[in-house]
Amino acid sequence: MAFDEKVFQSVQKLPRSLQEELLSFIQYLLVKAEQQEKQEWGALSLSSAVRDMEDEPALYSTADIKVSFV
Repeated sequence: MAFDEKVFQSVQKLPRSLQEELLSFIQYLLVKAEQQEKQEWGALSLSSAVRDMEDEPALYSTADIKVSFV
């Protein structure tokens, strides 16, 4: 028996109130997975953007500072 069939049969055995609770939890997990995927893509995008930047020469030095806020 396939996994999805086992899940479906198990859910069918639950009372309606617990089926609704399970659905709510599944929706929560879907949102959580989506947020995690966005964070992972954001981190990947940032790491790709700054890749190899440490090897580039500095464009400015402290001598270029005109105003200092101390």
